[in-house]
Parts: sequence; structure tokens; C-alpha cells
Amino acid sequence: MNETSSKNEITSGIIWKQLLLFFFPILLGSFFQQLYNTIDAVIVGRFVGKNALAAVAGSSGMVINLLVNFFTGLTAGASVIVSQFFGSGDRKKVDDSIHTIYAFSIIGSVIMTLIGITAAPALLRLMNTPEELMSDSILYLRIYFAGIFFVFIYNTGAGLLRALGDSRRPLYCLMICCVINIILDLLLIVGLGLGVAGAAIATLLSQGISAVIVTVFLMRQKDLCDFSLKEIRIHPKLLKSELLLGLPGGFQYAMYSISNMIIQSALNKFGTDTVAAWAAYGKLDAIVWMVSGAFGIAITTFVGQNYGAGKYDRVRKSIRVCIGMDFAAAILLMLVLVCFRIPLFHIFVTDENVVEIGLKMMATMAPFYWLFVFTEVFSGALRGMGDVVVPMLITTGGICLFRVVWIFGVVALFPTLTVTLLNYPVSWVLTSVLFLFYYHFRMKKLTAH
Repeated sequence: MNETSSKNEITSGIIWKQLLLFFFPILLGSFFQQLYNTIDAVIVGRFVGKNALAAVAGSSGMVINLLVNFFTGLTAGASVIVSQFFGSGDRKKVDDSIHTIYAFSIIGSVIMTLIGITAAPALLRLMNTPEELMSDSILYLRIYFAGIFFVFIYNTGAGLLRALGDSRRPLYCLMICCVINIILDLLLIVGLGLGVAGAAIATLLSQGISAVIVTVFLMRQKDLCDFSLKEIRIHPKLLKSELLLGLPGGFQYAMYSISNMIIQSALNKFGTDTVAAWAAYGKLDAIVWMVSGAFGIAITTFVGQNYGAGKYDRVRKSIRVCIGMDFAAAILLMLVLVCFRIPLFHIFVTDENVVEIGLKMMATMAPFYWLFVFTEVFSGALRGMGDVVVPMLITTGGICLFRVVWIFGVVALFPTLTVTLLNYPVSWVLTSVLFLFYYHFRMKKLTAH
């Protein structure tokens, strides 16, 4: 072990305390990231109108999530390599892995820019986007994907810092960029009247600043790694290892997005008010996934470093602690959203019909949030151990394929909004049960070691 790893609190400190110390900066970072996305929606919805809100956060948002989440999942899986090397004290491989991931992110961003700009109209039509939303949705998508390089670089840098055990600096970066995004939103949307284009430009510029800041942070973390722009290059053997872990993670993240796109396509058939309500509810709903996702990221790094250090008993204990904390958080958030549902919806939209539809959505989904805890924590923990293929297959079956069957089977027979949305809690039950069985099997194999 080197000096850095011998002082690593993740592999030696009190489990619940270290998990929370790592979790809260991730949660706050996710909060600020969601905040400036939400500010976009609030300002657009209030100052431009419900059509603009639906264009920014409806089908175009789903397309963005598909491509960005795939690459984010890919780099998150690849970062497990960094986490395990750091836990084992191999500084050279830590550095080479970081440079390889950065190089791959640069190449990937160029590819995604071309895909996003050229395929935007076709993707939106595929999702049955209402015709009155097409023009603004295409404009928003094309501006966003013109700057996707910054999105990828920020997510890559932030993921690498977390893999090294630093969850604070990504938070500082997002706090700065959140303030910048709000200022730009007010200037471009309210002040200059640029509408949907203003929202996209504000997001692009703030993401560009965040990409620069997080890269500088990584370069200055000399106690954790030796990252240099001049050393960014592909190391073929490490790239192969990173892709073996990263591609299943990318596909797993993409499965969520694909299933959500299919559901969005089904919801689009109910009209613009339903699309706007779903966009507003999505901003409230995101609070739950923000918290649960932060637990998932925390346990991935925690398990990755302890697994790399050979501390398997600590791996098992940390997973149990994380499940308990995530479960308690899910119940608390569910109660808050249900109790304050009406004023929360009025933050985003004043149209009473849109609010009423949104309240029906919440009544259908919110009581079941706790079911997803097992999927998030077990998936993150297994990823930390380098086990990504089976979790990807479970997610593909339990989330994506099941929802496709539901939409084209059950919803075709009972084409109502409630039946359309029920696929979420039912798929959470199915996927969580599958993860429970596989996790038990995987832990028995780990004990055998």
C-alpha cells in the first residue's frame, strides 16, 4: 500500500459515517445539477409558456437522457477500474486509467454531437412528439448537442474524482455552475426573450464552465493522482478493461432512458397538457432519484475501493447500511411529496388542468418509491465489485423489456393514463426481486473466497 491508500478512510473508517460523509456531497451535487435543470423548467414554463416547457422537458429531454446516460453509465463503469486500483494502491494504473477515460470521453463527445444534431427530427417524430412542439424541441436538442463535449467532460471528471474518494470538489463545481446557469437563464430567456434557445444556450455555457473547473480540480489532486492534459491518450489494455466494465453499465443506463422514451411516446398521445404535466412531475420525481442515485454512486465507490483492498466483510456491511439509509430516505421523500403536492406543482405551472393531471400521476407512482431502493443499491454495489453484465441483463429484462411489453400489451388493451404509468411500480417490483436473488448468489460466492 502507498501512503495515500493507507490513510484512506473509505477502507478503514466507521462505515455509516464514511458512507454519509461521501454521500452528502454527492447528494448536494445532484441537487444543484437538478436545480439548474429545474430553474430552466420554471423560467421557461412561467415566462414562455406550457408549450415551451413541454418542448424543453418532454421528448427532447428524453432524447438527451438516452445519449448522455449511455455515455455517463459507460464512464461510470470504467471508473470502477480507477476505484479498485486506488484501493489496492497502484498509483501508475490509476493515472493511466484516468488519461484513457478522458481520451475516450473526447472521442465519444464528437460522435454524440454528430448523432444528436443530425438525428434530432427523426428521434422526436419516432416518439410521437406533438407537431406544435416539434420546432422548439428540435432547436433545443441541436443547441444542446452542439455543446455535448462539455457535458461529457464534466461527468467524466466528476466521476473520476468520486472514484478516488473525493465527492466534495464536484459539489463545489456544480454550486458555481448552478448560480451561473440561473443568471444566464434570466438574462437570455427573460431579459433577451430568446425562449427555448436561451434555455439551451444557458445550459451549454454553464456546462462548459463546469467542464473546465472539474478538469482543473482533477489536475490539482496530486495526492490522489497525476493527471495532465499532455498525457491524455488511449492505453489499449486499460481501455479494453474499462470497456468491459463500462459498456454493460452504459447499456444499463440506456435501458432506463429507452423505456422512458417509449413511455413518453405513449404519454404524448394524451396531448400537450399531459406532456407538460409529466414534465413538471418529472422535476419533482427527480428528487427521489437524485437521493437514491447518490446512494448508488456512494456504494459503488465504497465497495470498489474495499473490494480492491480485499476487505470483503466490509463490502457486505456497507451494502446493508446503505440499503437501510436509502430506504428511510425514500419513505421520507414520498411523504413530503404527497403532503405538499399542490404547492409544489404550482411552482412549475399555473394551468389548473395541467396541475390536476400531474396530481393523478403522483398518486399513481409516489407510494411505491421505496421499491426501487434494492435495485439502486445492489446495482451500484455489484458494479463496484466489477460485476456488470448480469446487473445489465436484469435491468434490460426488468426495466426495458417489461415496460415495452406493458406499453404495447396492457396499455393497448386499457389505454388510460393510470394504466400507462402503473408500469413503473410493477417494473420496480420485478427488478428488485431479481436483484435480491442475484445479490444473495453473488455474496455466497464472495464468502467462498
